[in-house]
Amino acid sequence: MRTQLKISAAVAAAALALTGLTACGGSSSGASADGKDGKLKIMVGGLDKVIYLPARLTQQLGYFEAEGLDVTLLTEPAGVQATTSLLSGDVQGVVGFYDHTLDLQAKNKQVESVVQLARTPGEVEVVSHKAAGDITSPKDFKGKTLGVTGLGSSTDFLTKYLAVKNGVKTEEFHSVAVGAGQTFLSALQQGSIQGGMTTDPTVAQVIDKNLGKVLVDMRTPEGSKQALGGLYPSSSLYMNTDWVNSHKDTVQKLANAFVRTLKWMSAHTPEEIAAKMPADYAQGGKELYAKAIKDTLPMFTKDGVMPADGPSTVERVLKSFNPNLKNATIDLKKTYTTEFVKK
Repeated sequence: MRTQLKISAAVAAAALALTGLTACGGSSSGASADGKDGKLKIMVGGLDKVIYLPARLTQQLGYFEAEGLDVTLLTEPAGVQATTSLLSGDVQGVVGFYDHTLDLQAKNKQVESVVQLARTPGEVEVVSHKAAGDITSPKDFKGKTLGVTGLGSSTDFLTKYLAVKNGVKTEEFHSVAVGAGQTFLSALQQGSIQGGMTTDPTVAQVIDKNLGKVLVDMRTPEGSKQALGGLYPSSSLYMNTDWVNSHKDTVQKLANAFVRTLKWMSAHTPEEIAAKMPADYAQGGKELYAKAIKDTLPMFTKDGVMPADGPSTVERVLKSFNPNLKNATIDLKKTYTTEFVKK
């Protein structure tokens, strides 16, 4: 229990620090932004995570500015907190996991993905070397303590699915919010978690520091299909549907900027992409950061379009363990739109 409290305190401190961060080249976080005059705030579920790399890269490449937009990028350590900011009206958009749109629809909140950045989760379940003998597959999750970025986050969703799919009930293991980056690495190193779900560059650092090994890899389409039974669209730009419908010109400009970035990414090397990002994102060094990008690149779409069978995979995964969704009727067509990216 004490260990858990220590982790919670560390994560809370990290969250406070991260919440104050904004990316360069936008209006200040205190300024009003409602899409008028192209001023917008977008919350990202971890700006330095490779799974959300297109958000900062779009700004670094100057594509928001080219569309006449003044975008402030804010960061939260977990996607679930970013969603809270959207619902409260603090931000106009979120770069986070598409699965939140289904979860929110079940709670009578209508949000939709307007640019689908990724077709797989980009997530990796790692296990510490000390626990590797006890955890050889998700069948062994029973009785274990596993790290997730935040409770109610997509890492939490996917961990629960892997458990249930492999015969372990959600109440038979413990999920602990440990964030990502250094807080995740510390929890694994100290043994307060036996394993956990995270993304690059944290995965690359786990391997580089010899803290653990990969148990389930969902960075590639093949890995996603093996673990989840299909493509699992994840990183996306999602927004309140009412806001989208009343600000179509602004949303079109955002879509233009993001799709231009996705196309740029598909035509450049991991090293060239890494060179465009802020230097402090390469925590483990330039080479390791480029490797983290290389390992994660297969997850991204090249055109921002939702994979045809993706939403139904997400619905099936969520309904397998989520009591809010189990008996809910979800209108998948309302959880995303391709109107803007196809233009």
